[in-house]
Amino acid sequence: MKLIWEGVMPAVTTKFNDHDELDLQTFKLNINAQLEAGVHGIVLGGTLGEASTLNDDEKRMLTRTTVEFVKGKVPVLINIAEQSTKGAIEAARKAEEDGASALMMLPPMRYKSGDRETVAYFKAVANSTKLPIMVYNNPVDYKIEVTLDMFEELLSTCPNIQAVKESTRDISNVTRIKNRFGDRLKILTGVDTLALESLLMGADGWVAGLVCAFPAETVAIYELQKAGRIKEAIEIYRWFLPLLELDINPKLVQNIKLAEVYTGLGTENVRPPRLPLHGKERQHVMRIIEEGLKNRPSLPKYKNLATV
Repeated sequence: MKLIWEGVMPAVTTKFNDHDELDLQTFKLNINAQLEAGVHGIVLGGTLGEASTLNDDEKRMLTRTTVEFVKGKVPVLINIAEQSTKGAIEAARKAEEDGASALMMLPPMRYKSGDRETVAYFKAVANSTKLPIMVYNNPVDYKIEVTLDMFEELLSTCPNIQAVKESTRDISNVTRIKNRFGDRLKILTGVDTLALESLLMGADGWVAGLVCAFPAETVAIYELQKAGRIKEAIEIYRWFLPLLELDINPKLVQNIKLAEVYTGLGTENVRPPRLPLHGKERQHVMRIIEEGLKNRPSLPKYKNLATV
């Protein structure tokens, strides 16, 4: 499958049962809802997918299960977040073997690599695999920024580095990337609360979080803005924003899994040391979700819209 870096790609949650094992039945229920809503790809094992708690066998099971389930309807990406270059190369090999369409890659974990080390890390992995790669640039949470000069070096030597998940939270960075690289580096916004703004400034797609609970609304915003129906997209986005803010929070996993419970697309089970929300924190998130559901908008027919 030739990967087209555009559209909505959910960073899906990983589902667990009450015994802290993968819950593939509920996982498939959610993936099916994403496909029915019209998403353009599936991203596995990201931050929202509790990547740091998954063992190797679980990551491979998720990849194989998703590839088999989607049957080529959309590309399947697996996140690489490793502590060593050797480990990242091995993870890329397994992803390719398991049928993944592409990789999303974070800089090295734990060790705060310098610019030269970070570039060498990405190059080594890119040169080891045929899979296309989206670099996840999130210096806010992971403390390592992939600068435009670093991208310049990577793009000049690694043709399979094709996209960036832009999570710097600087909206003007979309324009900087477009000015510097044009279409050579596709941009997928990775911050839910800057999603529509980023798309309107030229981002090609959206790696989304609250889409896990609200797939149709998320895809509708993307499709409407792409078709030039900006006012309709803004109206849905304004309704959505209090919910989207649940994604830019240290407990985004618990927040979004609670929202999935409300929309019938998941459970609250998280992997310890995470615990489900409780007390005032839980009540606060519940109020946001319940208010959103009470005022949930009726969506226009957003599929197969003519683009401007």
